[in-house]
Amino acid sequence: MGNIRPSFIKIRAIRLVEEHGEHFTDDFDHNKKMVQKLTDVGNNKRMRNWIAGYVTRYRQRRTD
Repeated sequence: MGNIRPSFIKIRAIRLVEEHGEHFTDDFDHNKKMVQKLTDVGNNKRMRNWIAGYVTRYRQRRTD
């Protein structure tokens, strides 16, 4: 069983990967920093981590 994420998290994450794909890797901590830099989530840690986690999983699935 995997995590179920809200669609607004998925939409933001996929849009970020499509627009700034060269900035993201398979590393969660690196993606977390890039999400903070490239989005307007501000100090909302939970949303930043949700988006970064989905970006990480999305990148891992696309490279398999």
